[in-house]
Amino acid sequence: MGNTVAREDFEWVYTDQPHADRRKEILAKHPEIKALMKPDYNLVWVVVLMVLAQLTAFYLVKDLDWKWVVFWAYVFGSCISHSMTLAIHEISHNSAFGNSRAMWNRWFGIFANLPIGLPYSISFKRYHMDHHRYLGGDGIDVDIPTNFEGWFFCTRFRKFIWIVLQPFFYAIRPLCINPKPISRLEIINLLAQLAFDVVVYYLLGVKSMFYMLAGSVLGLGLHPISGHFIAEHYMFLKGHETYSYYGPLNLLTFNVGYHNEHHDFPNIPGKSLPLVKKIAAEYYDNLPQYNSWIKVLYDFVMDDTISPYSRMKRKLKGEVKQD
Repeated sequence: MGNTVAREDFEWVYTDQPHADRRKEILAKHPEIKALMKPDYNLVWVVVLMVLAQLTAFYLVKDLDWKWVVFWAYVFGSCISHSMTLAIHEISHNSAFGNSRAMWNRWFGIFANLPIGLPYSISFKRYHMDHHRYLGGDGIDVDIPTNFEGWFFCTRFRKFIWIVLQPFFYAIRPLCINPKPISRLEIINLLAQLAFDVVVYYLLGVKSMFYMLAGSVLGLGLHPISGHFIAEHYMFLKGHETYSYYGPLNLLTFNVGYHNEHHDFPNIPGKSLPLVKKIAAEYYDNLPQYNSWIKVLYDFVMDDTISPYSRMKRKLKGEVKQD
């Protein structure tokens, strides 16, 4: 580590992303995987229970000393909030009610968004579909950091701060890279969230409000689960664009760690991605993989050759269709 000069630009590639071709090859060899392309109705009940858990937590923290509000916001609220963003990720792929009931998924995503405190679900869906269709696409895929992020966050200390500020960068990056007109559903998402936040503040007070918002910000920043942001696509090994994680935190994150499997089969719910890996083991077992998101965070900060520039980027050809 540290013997190679730090990157000064993204890794520009001139080939298509690997996932579409691998999907075709796997389906030709293992057509039984098609049976996994169906909704996960258990997701609905899991999300409802998570919302109820956070509502209970809002009530329980309302009279605690501030130090305990902060403690529980990081220890419990952050885990639930980050997990809920990944439930919304599942819902964005119509995993709750299926493609035939797409709008049911949109409304359910707005419901799941409520205990996060900040409107997120509808906008995430619009940009996340671009991420799958145009992985690494210049000016389209807002999962790719800006040039400023790559240039400025290049030292160990600055990279640490970048990790802490991940929620901020994920919020403003779409406005810088690929701004889109506000949709009717985004306005509904915003109004529903504002109404919920007002009710929480009015009925439970400022400590419950702080717990909700702080848990979301902390959970998406310096937190073990946040290792997935970096683990998924940052190029720790040259030539490898997507990486899977097979550790225990998948239990809290709807198997988002199975990321090669997810990009190969985005219409298969997270619950079934371990089965994809088992069925098509010959395609996944030898790909680079992680077993610790905490180690990913540590290596990202301490390895001087890795930075926000460590991403593959593509100039897109032909017509680009966005949500």
